[in-house]
Amino acid sequence: MQLIRGLHNLNRMCDAFEKGCVLTIGNFDGVHLGHQRILGQVATDAKTAGLPSVVMLFEPLPIEFFAPERAPVRLMNLREKLDAFGQTDVDYVLVCRFDERFAQMCANTFVEDLLVAKLNVKQLVVGDDFRFAKNREGSFQTLVEKGKEHGFVVDDMPTLLFQGDRVSSTRIRQALSAHDLDLVQALLNKPFYFKGRVIHGQRLGRQLGFRTLNLNPKRLQMPVEGVYTVYVSGLAENDWPGIANIGVRPTVDGLRPSIEVHLFNWTKDVYGSHVGVKLHQFIRSEMKFDSLDTLKAQIEQDVQQAKNILHID
Repeated sequence: MQLIRGLHNLNRMCDAFEKGCVLTIGNFDGVHLGHQRILGQVATDAKTAGLPSVVMLFEPLPIEFFAPERAPVRLMNLREKLDAFGQTDVDYVLVCRFDERFAQMCANTFVEDLLVAKLNVKQLVVGDDFRFAKNREGSFQTLVEKGKEHGFVVDDMPTLLFQGDRVSSTRIRQALSAHDLDLVQALLNKPFYFKGRVIHGQRLGRQLGFRTLNLNPKRLQMPVEGVYTVYVSGLAENDWPGIANIGVRPTVDGLRPSIEVHLFNWTKDVYGSHVGVKLHQFIRSEMKFDSLDTLKAQIEQDVQQAKNILHID
């Protein structure tokens, strides 16, 4: 998978799309089962046609640009999303900066200047509820009509159902809020995970007797909170078991997202490392304690419970 960051970098990709491409457009937050089906179809159709497959993303998401106060918390930051695309058969990911200029683009310009002139699209795969361009004036039907005019076909992907309900990023957020990790894993086809870089913290864990990895998740908000058993990748050959507290640390007046992971039977310093954290089982919600002593007592209880869950001595 090759990343194209920004429309300006499309100018040097003329040769790659000389014969055309198969394109899909969307947010792809979570890259869940529904997304995976779309990406698989795009990759398969592109290979059959002898064309490159392309995913177009927007950064920030349109709703984050127009109404940040109403924007749902992301399941993935951009880096995690790109990692997920890298595990598919998609050839290119185009990340378009969604700014005022992009927001003011009319439907004709979007199709003729971007889809046709720059990407030379031959097949476009989107949902039948897809809207685009200034004031959301462009629709699926707009694309169908423009496709007839410019020589590309437009396919829609029917909604994917799981246990009778639609697979969606919203449903996954709701399942995470309900701590239903089994449903989350089924909808994602993998455990929910996030990535972060190990940074220096306040060393509060050491004071409490439990050394932790403090992670910077590159987010203003996390889609989960609480204490979980986890498995951490990126430190050893196999995923390493541990316990994580995800939240804002109210006992010490935290405000921004905080992720602290205590690894069992681990002693090495790994500052600066990029690691992945897979949620395994929910233990409890984040709580505010009256003192550090009561916090320490609860942590001891959480750690013992986590060891029992993970079958660690």
